[in-house]
Amino acid sequence: MGSFFDYMSGRIHYHDHGSGPVVVLIHGYLESSEIWGNFAVRLAERYRVIAIDLPGHGRSDTFGEEHSMAFMATVISSLMDYLVVSKAFIAGHSMGGYVVLAFTSLFPERQSGLCLLHSHPFADSPEVIQKRLNEIEMVKKGLNNIFIPQAISKMYSADNLTKFPEAVKRSLEIASSAPPEGIIAVLNGMMKRPSGLDIAESGLIPFLWILGAKDNYMDAAAMVKRVKLPENALAVILNNSGHMGFVEEEDMTLRILTEFMESIDRKLPDRGQS
Repeated sequence: MGSFFDYMSGRIHYHDHGSGPVVVLIHGYLESSEIWGNFAVRLAERYRVIAIDLPGHGRSDTFGEEHSMAFMATVISSLMDYLVVSKAFIAGHSMGGYVVLAFTSLFPERQSGLCLLHSHPFADSPEVIQKRLNEIEMVKKGLNNIFIPQAISKMYSADNLTKFPEAVKRSLEIASSAPPEGIIAVLNGMMKRPSGLDIAESGLIPFLWILGAKDNYMDAAAMVKRVKLPENALAVILNNSGHMGFVEEEDMTLRILTEFMESIDRKLPDRGQS
């Protein structure tokens, strides 16, 4: 069921399992910590895994009309303080990747490494901003039942929609339970976020980038070409995944992530210890 900690005037929900170097998992838009499912369970066999419900998602409260990426990064830093974790490897899926980049900008000393899962470091284009504005209007009109199923169906590659029916069902259930005010708050935050390209290209912190060749939301190969990866970065494109590689290619994603973290461990043996 997870636990709660008090933050400002509300509460934040999180899960904390396993032992060893700390990995923080940050879910994406229309998701919650529950989205990690078996991936988090398997990761916790070797690591201490902390998975948060971002403000306005899952069982966490909403804090105003806009949840900026910096605000949500500060919430994660506060959770780490609460759990007495000084440093962690932080991985974010989709919108969670935007939060990771904000965290890197604000708290680089608290990260041993970062991972963007089916995410990117660019600010919203005018077209994407208009799409988010349209979604806000739909939420205000109570039309979540129209755009949410469409959004979830695009999360998985076409062939994986039938291959992973239970995962698709779980994604839809999680998204459908998101409170309207929480959806609007993060949409407002995503529209206004700055580019994180300088962070991705800086080499400040080891950077793992995992994308899907069949992603309906982004052209993985074209996206990678737009970023000048530093020497301590690795980009991997999963051939059989859409936007949900940790479900669609769970074994491969787990192997890539753990091998990357182990390479950091060999250089920083005290990484992530609470």
